[in-house]
Amino acid sequence: MTHENRVDITTIEGTIVQIKIYLSMLIITASLIARVAHAKEITLPYKGITLNANLELAAGKTTTDGIILITHGGLGHWGMETIVYLQELFKEHGDSTLAINLSLGLNNRHGMYDCKVTQRHRNDDAADEIGAWVTWLKSQGVSRVVLLGHSRGGAQTALYAADHHDAWVKAVVLMAPATRANSDAADYQQRYHSPLAPVLAKAETLIKNGKGNNVMQHVGLLNCADTSATADAFLSYYGPKARVDAPELIKKIQPPTLVVVAGKDEIVVGLDKKITPLMDGQHRQIKIVEGAGHAFRDLYSDDAVEAIDTFLKGTGH
Repeated sequence: MTHENRVDITTIEGTIVQIKIYLSMLIITASLIARVAHAKEITLPYKGITLNANLELAAGKTTTDGIILITHGGLGHWGMETIVYLQELFKEHGDSTLAINLSLGLNNRHGMYDCKVTQRHRNDDAADEIGAWVTWLKSQGVSRVVLLGHSRGGAQTALYAADHHDAWVKAVVLMAPATRANSDAADYQQRYHSPLAPVLAKAETLIKNGKGNNVMQHVGLLNCADTSATADAFLSYYGPKARVDAPELIKKIQPPTLVVVAGKDEIVVGLDKKITPLMDGQHRQIKIVEGAGHAFRDLYSDDAVEAIDTFLKGTGH
């Protein structure tokens, strides 16, 4: 084979890769368009505000056939690409889903949280809102519920499942769930280029003096590098007693649990090593999606849903 022929083959292979990427983007775009056309938004009164969620029913199914309740990552929303694509894929597999928007303390919140808005929400509030949606699903005659959370929402889903041993919840799925390392001093320094200790000490002092609602300016919190937050809010995510570590919470979850690990996760690093010792291969299972980044973009979501579908069938969902 001549050098010229080898170049031609390389060029063809590169073109094929580009076509595959282009096709995957078309699929995602089509899913987004379909979502806009067929989304059914649900609202729920809750503690003086309105919560909202997107309900996607699979063909021929009603809510009574079971629902997968999906919780997004930190400061996100149900319209994010990852959540949109998950709902579409589950629908193709015959599973109905309810993707919720955590209020984060705001009324009828949509879209990403605006970092200019003072953050008053606490980590544990998410678990309470998941509980409100589980109660709503019960009122709709839902026969069984699967809880699924991604990223920070994965740890918050684990928190709810650890504290509520509800027979309605048949299984728990955690996709790249956050760990304590995502809220420690090293992560804070790397993410915000500022030490955690002084901010944490200030928050603890305010709370000790009964001023947990006092607002601290110019702090880093979750996806916001420069925001304002109450001392209570800050401590709930970064305090020494913050319940933000999925591996620790998993130990207390009763329903069958699947942890889906992104093989090339750039945010929740080393999750497989922290999770594997807790797994038994039956009641607690782990699936590593090789090559996937934290958001499971492109066709990695397909691999994740295939694994989740296999797991749920094994639990009788």
